[in-house]
Amino acid sequence: MDQKDEIKSRLDLVEVIREYIQLKPVGVNFQARCPFHREKTPSFIVSPERQIWRCFGCNKGGDVFSFVMEMEGLSFVEALRLLAPKAGVTLQWQNQKETSRRNRLLDVMDLAVRYYHQLLIESPDAKPALEYLKGRGLEDKTIENWQIGYSRDSWDDAFNFFQGRGFSEQEIFLAGLTVKKDPRNTAGQAGFYNRFRGRIMFPVNDVNGNSVAFSARISPEREAVEKMGKYINSPQTQIYDKSRILFGLDKAKQFIREQGNVIVVEGQMDVISSHQAGVNNVVASSGTALSADQIKLIKRYTNNILFSFDVDAAGISAANRQIEEGTAQKLVREEQLTDGEDNLGKMRKYIYPALSHDTNIKVIQVPGGKDPDECIRNNPDDWQQAIKNAVSVMDYYFNKTLSGLDLSDIARKKEAAAKILNIIVNINNVIEQDAWLRKLSGDLEVSEQVLREAIAAGRKAKQAKSVNSESRPGAVNPLPPGTGYAEIFSESLLALVMKFPQHLGYVIRQIKPEMLAKGYHREFYKKLVIYYNIISNAHAFDYGHFRVWLENNIEDEQVLIRLEELISKLALLGDKDFYEIDNDQAKLEIGKITNQIKRKYLNKKMLVMERQFSEAEKSGGPEIKKLMEEFKTIADEIRQLN
Repeated sequence: MDQKDEIKSRLDLVEVIREYIQLKPVGVNFQARCPFHREKTPSFIVSPERQIWRCFGCNKGGDVFSFVMEMEGLSFVEALRLLAPKAGVTLQWQNQKETSRRNRLLDVMDLAVRYYHQLLIESPDAKPALEYLKGRGLEDKTIENWQIGYSRDSWDDAFNFFQGRGFSEQEIFLAGLTVKKDPRNTAGQAGFYNRFRGRIMFPVNDVNGNSVAFSARISPEREAVEKMGKYINSPQTQIYDKSRILFGLDKAKQFIREQGNVIVVEGQMDVISSHQAGVNNVVASSGTALSADQIKLIKRYTNNILFSFDVDAAGISAANRQIEEGTAQKLVREEQLTDGEDNLGKMRKYIYPALSHDTNIKVIQVPGGKDPDECIRNNPDDWQQAIKNAVSVMDYYFNKTLSGLDLSDIARKKEAAAKILNIIVNINNVIEQDAWLRKLSGDLEVSEQVLREAIAAGRKAKQAKSVNSESRPGAVNPLPPGTGYAEIFSESLLALVMKFPQHLGYVIRQIKPEMLAKGYHREFYKKLVIYYNIISNAHAFDYGHFRVWLENNIEDEQVLIRLEELISKLALLGDKDFYEIDNDQAKLEIGKITNQIKRKYLNKKMLVMERQFSEAEKSGGPEIKKLMEEFKTIADEIRQLN
């Protein structure tokens, strides 16, 4: 048994998947809404008996490794590394080549975190940085727990240190720790220099606690004399995709599950200060708009999101520049928010994506318009109280937008309607959307019909935008390919005979391979017929033995893999759609589906023959009589089926 099989044998797929999503028992299997695409009706099935999973909405499926790889965005080797400790297996790498480049990058990042942290604690150069952090209220234990570090104001010290520990200049560069020199500015000399110089280093971890990037703040002594960006971040790398990372999630996920909600803030210091104050279910978006991947990360643990953002005039002004006109433009073009009004303009880039993923959203109003970090430093109890007093995002929006509104001022009334409609149109739940529309109609004394027409226009625009994005090259189509009735009938029939093999003989007598919808269906069915005729009979058919027979009789590995995947899919489909039926019901269902497949096949054949007959009439060929006889035979068969 190799290490992959050993890990699989020790892990229960159901328990692993339950760490990510909620599963409900359905017959002998478990069911859930698919975590890989949006759906209303659960189509994600897990078979504890077979230790496989499949979504019949997006067509993804596999074993425990493929699930973790898909959820975490990992390579197979990384999934091995993640699952091995859960299974109590110590991985024994045969040689260094088996360690992927990604793992080397993780290793150099781990070294960098320890190196920068040690400098912060021990280097005299880091004294101003350490004093700054303590002045911000961070305790020694917190600095240690978050592994905050310091990078010297040097061009090559870190680079040389990493090279001295066995990492190549290319590995260091690919981890985002160095920058390539421009030969035009270095007298033609190539090479690398430190990306981070004279900065306080905040490690950014993935959900599993691996350090994958840095967010680096300029040190206080440099800030006083040099004009440069306060923060610089690691570039996108093989191990760091900022759209799939939430700062602090690795430390917060357990508390998010326990408390049933997550608090999303803007900056690293907001997260760190909050954790130090005992509020541990806090993560940061790091100033970027929430991506679909980040929301999916959150939804592994909760559907309840509390947002808290800085309310500074500069931030609001910057946000105003990116406020979209929205989809209620029939009513009004939105005006810019005035400085200091509120931060919902800024929050749109967070709220809209979250609303569209069916989350429950509240807004935390920090006293005095402070950011969470400042609030905690002044009085931690105020932060705790602000969390308790969080209000639903729609209540907050209504209060801020309509408070003090003069209903006789038509222009302001239209502006208010547009602002609120822009967020209502992003609510996916139609019942909730309807409730807020009725409230808006009453509060503004505007006809519901007018508002509903605006929402309908907005919904069309939103759908058109979604369709356009899905039609772009490389876009992911949420629907499985080839979901026509012919394919559904073919797969249902094959799934039924896998679950009730005693009816396979009847199916073989009725269905020819060419009657099935897809090439891989026909390929599988041909092998099934050969196996049945040579080795088995209706009462002794064994699918476990059939799979072994396939392995021994198919030399093309790709064909074998394709058939194995289809078998797994069909097994789950049978359990999903037919788990409640008995043998007699299965017999009736197989008869109905067999007739449907034959009817479709014969109708298609008749269309071909009609074209052949038309061509034969034009040429006056002798085959007309033969075609007429064949046509009559097929027509009789169709009548019998009907």
